[in-house]
Amino acid sequence: MIKKSITVTDQQEQWIQAQMATGNYASDSEVLRDLIRKEQMRNTQIESIRNELIKAEGRGFTDKTPEEIMQDVIKRKQADVEL
Repeated sequence: MIKKSITVTDQQEQWIQAQMATGNYASDSEVLRDLIRKEQMRNTQIESIRNELIKAEGRGFTDKTPEEIMQDVIKRKQADVEL
């Protein structure tokens, strides 16, 4: 592992301490690593949705609402994860 030194605002420090106070984290580092993991997952999901939209554009028009399309994509991705 690589050790990093960061600077946070007072408000950010209070938030980090509040997260630790929940008992879900034992250290500042755990809080920050969890945030990074969540952001990495979010970016992966966004990229996946983007790719699905690009594929869908090539298939033509649909009567589905944007919300229905997004739910279909999410269901397909969840099914892929469960396999």
